[in-house]
Amino acid sequence: MRFEGVVYRAHHPRWAFQPDSGEGAAIYGGRFNPRGMPALYTSLRMETAWLEAQQSFAFKAQPMTMCAYQVACEDMLDLRDPGTQVSHGISPDHLSCAWENLASLKLPVPSWDVARRLMAAGVAGVIVPSFAYRARSADANAVFWSWERTPPHRIEVIDDFNRLPGDDRSWR
Repeated sequence: MRFEGVVYRAHHPRWAFQPDSGEGAAIYGGRFNPRGMPALYTSLRMETAWLEAQQSFAFKAQPMTMCAYQVACEDMLDLRDPGTQVSHGISPDHLSCAWENLASLKLPVPSWDVARRLMAAGVAGVIVPSFAYRARSADANAVFWSWERTPPHRIEVIDDFNRLPGDDRSWR
Protein backbone atom coordinates (compact mmCIF):
# COMPACT_ATOMS: atom_id res chain seq x y z
CA MET A 1 0.00 0.00 0.00
CA ARG A 2 0.98 3.63 -0.34
CA PHE A 3 0.97 5.64 2.87
CA GLU A 4 0.60 9.43 2.71
CA GLY A 5 0.17 11.77 5.60
CA VAL A 6 1.79 13.30 8.62
CA VAL A 7 3.43 11.23 11.35
CA TYR A 8 5.02 12.30 14.63
CA ARG A 9 8.04 11.45 16.70
CA ALA A 10 9.05 12.62 20.16
CA HIS A 11 12.73 12.05 20.74
CA HIS A 12 15.60 12.96 23.01
CA PRO A 13 16.53 16.62 22.43
CA ARG A 14 20.21 15.64 22.11
CA TRP A 15 19.43 14.32 18.63
CA ALA A 16 17.23 17.19 17.42
CA PHE A 17 19.76 17.93 14.68
CA GLN A 18 19.19 14.45 13.16
CA PRO A 19 15.45 13.81 13.58
CA ASP A 20 15.29 11.42 10.62
CA SER A 21 18.52 9.44 11.02
CA GLY A 22 17.24 6.18 12.54
CA GLU A 23 20.63 5.77 14.19
CA GLY A 24 19.28 5.63 17.74
CA ALA A 25 17.22 2.61 16.78
CA ALA A 26 20.28 1.06 15.14
CA ILE A 27 22.33 1.56 18.31
CA TYR A 28 19.76 0.29 20.81
CA GLY A 29 17.43 -1.87 18.73
CA GLY A 30 13.65 -1.71 18.92
CA ARG A 31 10.55 -3.83 18.62
CA PHE A 32 10.94 -4.01 14.82
CA ASN A 33 14.71 -3.79 14.40
CA PRO A 34 17.64 -5.55 16.02
CA ARG A 35 20.76 -3.62 16.91
CA GLY A 36 22.65 -2.59 13.80
CA MET A 37 19.50 -2.14 11.68
CA PRO A 38 18.39 1.50 11.30
CA ALA A 39 14.69 2.19 11.64
CA LEU A 40 12.60 5.32 11.93
CA TYR A 41 9.84 4.91 14.52
CA THR A 42 6.96 7.35 14.18
CA SER A 43 3.36 7.53 15.36
CA LEU A 44 0.14 8.37 13.56
CA ARG A 45 -0.95 10.68 16.40
CA MET A 46 1.08 13.17 18.42
CA GLU A 47 -0.32 11.69 21.64
CA THR A 48 0.95 8.25 20.65
CA ALA A 49 4.43 9.66 19.95
CA TRP A 50 4.45 11.06 23.49
CA LEU A 51 3.39 7.71 24.99
CA GLU A 52 6.06 5.87 23.01
CA ALA A 53 8.83 8.29 23.94
CA GLN A 54 8.07 8.25 27.65
CA GLN A 55 8.50 4.46 27.74
CA SER A 56 5.93 3.81 30.49
CA PHE A 57 7.01 6.67 32.74
CA ALA A 58 3.64 8.40 32.57
CA PHE A 59 4.21 10.41 35.76
CA LYS A 60 7.88 11.19 35.19
CA ALA A 61 7.78 13.02 31.88
CA GLN A 62 11.18 13.90 30.46
CA PRO A 63 11.98 16.68 27.95
CA MET A 64 11.40 15.64 24.36
CA THR A 65 11.66 17.24 20.93
CA MET A 66 8.42 16.68 19.03
CA CYS A 67 8.75 16.54 15.25
CA ALA A 68 6.21 16.07 12.50
CA TYR A 69 7.10 14.40 9.21
CA GLN A 70 5.40 14.57 5.82
CA VAL A 71 5.28 11.05 4.37
CA ALA A 72 4.60 9.70 0.89
CA CYS A 73 5.86 6.14 1.05
CA GLU A 74 5.27 3.20 -1.26
CA ASP A 75 5.64 -0.44 -0.22
CA MET A 76 4.02 -0.18 3.22
CA LEU A 77 1.99 -2.85 5.02
CA ASP A 78 -0.77 -2.11 7.51
CA LEU A 79 -0.31 -4.83 10.10
CA ARG A 80 -3.27 -3.61 12.13
CA ASP A 81 -5.37 -5.50 9.58
CA PRO A 82 -5.84 -9.18 10.53
CA GLY A 83 -6.16 -10.17 6.85
CA THR A 84 -2.80 -8.58 6.03
CA GLN A 85 -1.25 -10.37 8.99
CA VAL A 86 -2.59 -13.74 7.85
CA SER A 87 -1.54 -13.22 4.22
CA HIS A 88 2.04 -12.55 5.38
CA GLY A 89 2.21 -15.34 7.97
CA ILE A 90 2.25 -12.95 10.92
CA SER A 91 0.37 -13.46 14.16
CA PRO A 92 -0.55 -10.79 16.71
CA ASP A 93 1.86 -12.56 19.11
CA HIS A 94 4.74 -11.87 16.71
CA LEU A 95 3.99 -8.15 16.89
CA SER A 96 3.40 -7.94 20.64
CA CYS A 97 6.26 -10.19 21.79
CA ALA A 98 8.36 -9.18 24.81
CA TRP A 99 11.21 -8.29 22.48
CA GLU A 100 13.51 -6.69 25.06
CA ASN A 101 13.30 -9.65 27.40
CA LEU A 102 13.80 -12.16 24.59
CA ALA A 103 16.81 -10.22 23.26
CA SER A 104 18.38 -10.00 26.72
CA LEU A 105 18.04 -13.78 27.05
CA LYS A 106 19.52 -14.19 23.55
CA LEU A 107 16.35 -15.93 22.37
CA PRO A 108 14.71 -15.45 18.95
CA VAL A 109 12.67 -12.26 18.71
CA PRO A 110 9.59 -12.88 16.52
CA SER A 111 9.06 -9.19 15.68
CA TRP A 112 12.66 -8.96 14.43
CA ASP A 113 12.08 -12.02 12.25
CA VAL A 114 8.98 -10.33 10.82
CA ALA A 115 11.00 -7.17 10.08
CA ARG A 116 13.83 -9.05 8.38
CA ARG A 117 11.44 -11.09 6.27
CA LEU A 118 9.38 -8.09 5.18
CA MET A 119 12.47 -6.02 4.39
CA ALA A 120 13.85 -8.86 2.26
CA ALA A 121 10.51 -8.84 0.39
CA GLY A 122 10.90 -5.13 -0.40
CA VAL A 123 8.56 -3.71 2.25
CA ALA A 124 9.68 -0.19 3.23
CA GLY A 125 7.76 -0.06 6.50
CA VAL A 126 4.76 -1.13 8.53
CA ILE A 127 1.87 0.41 10.38
CA VAL A 128 1.39 -1.41 13.67
CA PRO A 129 -0.59 -1.02 16.87
CA SER A 130 1.17 0.80 19.68
CA PHE A 131 2.21 -1.41 22.56
CA ALA A 132 3.11 1.55 24.79
CA TYR A 133 1.79 1.64 28.33
CA ARG A 134 -1.72 3.15 28.29
CA ALA A 135 -2.02 2.91 24.50
CA ARG A 136 -5.57 2.74 23.17
CA SER A 137 -6.94 1.13 20.02
CA ALA A 138 -6.52 4.46 18.16
CA ASP A 139 -2.79 4.50 18.90
CA ALA A 140 -0.66 3.21 16.04
CA ASN A 141 2.88 3.58 14.79
CA ALA A 142 4.52 3.71 11.40
CA VAL A 143 7.95 2.07 11.42
CA PHE A 144 10.16 2.66 8.40
CA TRP A 145 13.14 0.57 7.30
CA SER A 146 13.64 2.31 3.98
CA TRP A 147 13.26 6.07 3.75
CA GLU A 148 14.79 9.07 2.06
CA ARG A 149 13.82 12.61 1.17
CA THR A 150 12.71 11.66 -2.35
CA PRO A 151 10.14 9.23 -3.78
CA PRO A 152 9.25 6.41 -3.59
CA HIS A 153 9.96 6.36 0.18
CA ARG A 154 9.81 10.06 0.95
CA ILE A 155 9.88 11.13 4.57
CA GLU A 156 10.70 14.74 5.33
CA VAL A 157 10.74 16.47 8.70
CA ILE A 158 8.50 19.52 8.77
CA ASP A 159 10.69 22.44 9.84
CA ASP A 160 9.47 25.38 7.75
CA PHE A 161 11.05 27.94 10.09
CA ASN A 162 14.40 26.13 10.50
CA ARG A 163 14.02 25.72 14.25
CA LEU A 164 15.92 22.45 14.49
CA PRO A 165 19.65 22.79 15.10
CA GLY A 166 22.05 22.02 12.26
CA ASP A 167 24.52 20.15 14.47
CA ASP A 168 25.08 19.15 18.10
CA ARG A 169 27.23 22.12 19.21
CA SER A 170 24.41 23.46 21.41
CA TRP A 171 24.38 20.28 23.46
CA ARG A 172 26.18 20.45 26.76
